[in-house]
Amino acid sequence: MADTPQFPDFDHATVDTVKHRIRSLERADVQGLLDHEQAHSSRMPVIEVLRTRLAELDAGATPSGGDQSEARESGTSHGSPVSPDGAAQPGPPDRHGLRQVTWGG
Repeated sequence: MADTPQFPDFDHATVDTVKHRIRSLERADVQGLLDHEQAHSSRMPVIEVLRTRLAELDAGATPSGGDQSEARESGTSHGSPVSPDGAAQPGPPDRHGLRQVTWGG
């Protein structure tokens, strides 16, 4: 099982995607992903997410229902409306000698 991840592109998935996608997996499947990750990529944040989920399942958590095949949209966790369009525009370039006028030097 260590050679077959439970979802496509697992080896390139972000930590947030892994967190989302493993919620519906059984313990054996999560353990398989952990074994695969340790044998191939060894991404510590992903390993920690998988270990945490295994601990949750061992403590009595149950896999969630529903289709976890699609990862949620990445971005801010609160849906911030901030975009680069709202950034301040750069000002005009400094003119020659501005340092002396500004700092009195």
